[in-house]
Amino acid sequence: MVQSLIFDMDGTLFQTDKILEISLEEAFDHLRSLGEWEGETPIGRYREIMGVPLPQVWATLLPDHSLALRKEVDAYFLDRLIGNINEGEGALYPGVEEVLESLKENGRSIYIASNGLVHYLRAIVDHYGLDRWVTEVFSIQQIESLNKSDLVRTIVNKYGITDGAVVGDRLSDIRAAKDNGLLAIGCRFDFAQEAELAQADLVIDDLHALKTIVLQTNVNV
Repeated sequence: MVQSLIFDMDGTLFQTDKILEISLEEAFDHLRSLGEWEGETPIGRYREIMGVPLPQVWATLLPDHSLALRKEVDAYFLDRLIGNINEGEGALYPGVEEVLESLKENGRSIYIASNGLVHYLRAIVDHYGLDRWVTEVFSIQQIESLNKSDLVRTIVNKYGITDGAVVGDRLSDIRAAKDNGLLAIGCRFDFAQEAELAQADLVIDDLHALKTIVLQTNVNV
């Protein structure tokens, strides 16, 4: 049975798209003010790679820029993401609070494993009070390899998880589940790709489906 659930954050619990475009536009406005960018903000390209660690984001979006400038933009982008979260521009997906509450009440342990950075994740958790249900939040920033499978392994080892699932929208979440002997539950949400979801054990279109999967049926890992 699924006794522990490890959730992705962006595109799974948090509707990142609500602050993504605003924050990315602000970051590229900053680049424009420095004379380091011309043309439109590459929001479409970012959506294609959504879910990878931020250093990989900037290497993809700014391949011809210096590492120092990428780090500057990274810091600026993170600051604007947090600012927009605190200003209430973002939102959780429908049903997040109800589902987490139900899982917690029924004795399930809940964790978050995200490619987001520590301060960014803390802003979301604090703003929406997710620590009412979540045991601990883990950031890719804590793992030298920047590999989500390694991040999930950290949670599994720390809490002795044997019966659990990883819930996420991207291939890195699915692989992290399988690499750690857990059930892979794919979320067909904003950033999901069908070719990636095809590798999941189960796919959901709404978080409410987790209550049926985890609480009303005996799903073996």
